[in-house]
Amino acid sequence: MTLASPLPHLTQAKASLTRQIEVLNEHGVREVVSIPAERALTVYVDNREIVTLMTLGAYPELLVLGYLRNQRLVNHVNEVDSITVDWDAGEDGAGAAAVKTRHGIADIQARTQKRVVTTGCGQGSVFGDLMEEIDTLTLPDARITQARLYAVINGIRLQESTYKSAGSVHGCALFAGETMQVFVEDVGRHNAIDTIAGWMWMHGVASDAASIFYTTGRLTSEMVMKSAQMGVPVVVSRSGITQMGYDLAQRLQLCTIGRATNKHFLCYTAHERLVLDPALAQGGVHRQAFL
Repeated sequence: MTLASPLPHLTQAKASLTRQIEVLNEHGVREVVSIPAERALTVYVDNREIVTLMTLGAYPELLVLGYLRNQRLVNHVNEVDSITVDWDAGEDGAGAAAVKTRHGIADIQARTQKRVVTTGCGQGSVFGDLMEEIDTLTLPDARITQARLYAVINGIRLQESTYKSAGSVHGCALFAGETMQVFVEDVGRHNAIDTIAGWMWMHGVASDAASIFYTTGRLTSEMVMKSAQMGVPVVVSRSGITQMGYDLAQRLQLCTIGRATNKHFLCYTAHERLVLDPALAQGGVHRQAFL
């Protein structure tokens, strides 16, 4: 019997999420406020430089692992031996993440040569051949009720966050039904979703019909693609959707719901996945699970 490879070893190089600075307000009064502590993190895979990510630094190892997953540079968590993050390793204060794989990555130069800069904050990027995988993705046949959607929105509202104290960051969360499994903030929504992807791998969490992904940011093609790669059938956003995000979600039959605040929302795609109960929008109390 062959034993499965162990999970990768990850350092715990968590950084301070905020920095205090002095500002001058509209009354001419000086006060101290918090701002997000944005950092540069250069990723090296088997000593080869791949990308520099601008990040808050909350969970850098999970961010790197999720980035490798969502870029399809590695296909399974056990292909990675270790991820070592050192915030003092790079030049000009930049950090470095050294990824060691167990058997190397085949054709890594060719696979990382074509890069598309996305609309992600801090400049997200995806490798060009990812779009070729669209037709291979199959999502669970999920239904989300209006009651459950409101529970997700309320769960985000109650969540303690860096945004509440410092602003200027995006938050993403993965829900199993109405239960929040993980919440991540970063300077870019693409970083936050990659971190969640890394968390899923490290904790052996797989998406199913009850999975819901939430983001405070726009539903761009990058966010839709990464959600689908994670197998999530329903994506909710506080913001709107772009044309490419809409077209891709239509093609994938991924349910996208935007402008979701309080009891207002717009369902953009896969309307059949949303089970409406319009009385709830008037303040009624009614609970219904996934069908």
